[in-house]
Amino acid sequence: RETKAAHWSRTCPIYFLTMQTALALALLAPAAAFVAPAPASTGVKVQETKADLEALAVKLNPVVGYYDPLGLADADFWGRGNEYTIGWLRHAEIKH
Repeated sequence: RETKAAHWSRTCPIYFLTMQTALALALLAPAAAFVAPAPASTGVKVQETKADLEALAVKLNPVVGYYDPLGLADADFWGRGNEYTIGWLRHAEIKH
């Protein structure tokens, strides 16, 4: 009398292949724990002032030029300085 696994592997090869794939994945999954973490990114720190923004605006779009109707370039979020606020706003603009 043959076992169920032998019967399925003989009559349904896709079952056997699926079981082999599942077993291989189950054995390889713990190996991911031993992979070294990716190094921290060394992003470029950009400190821009309002003057830098004005010069960049004229360079990128001479017709409109510098346009800041809300005055955010003069803001000081969280008391960390004007350059920090400009950097935070630029990061948020790029991210979203």
